[in-house]
Amino acid sequence: MSLDKEQVQYIAMLARLKLTDEEYAESVEKLSSIVDFVDQLSKADTDGVIPMAHPFDAIQRLRPDAVTESNERDRYQENAPEVADGLYLVPKVIE
Repeated sequence: MSLDKEQVQYIAMLARLKLTDEEYAESVEKLSSIVDFVDQLSKADTDGVIPMAHPFDAIQRLRPDAVTESNERDRYQENAPEVADGLYLVPKVIE
């Protein structure tokens, strides 16, 4: 299935693209080749192929959920201009 210039103009309008006439000609060619390739892929025999979410039978290795750093909030807040109850106070910017 090849695309024509009107279809590419519609796609460009949806994507809010402003194309020149040369760019339309190039886009028609490139998008048509992409659509033709997808059509070619859809003709592949997939009977008996089990759908999968990932190409490898691997399990993601997770690290143990353990605290590895100490809480140094008070030390970090020593540099802040204003702090109250462990929170950074900032100037109001919206009324």
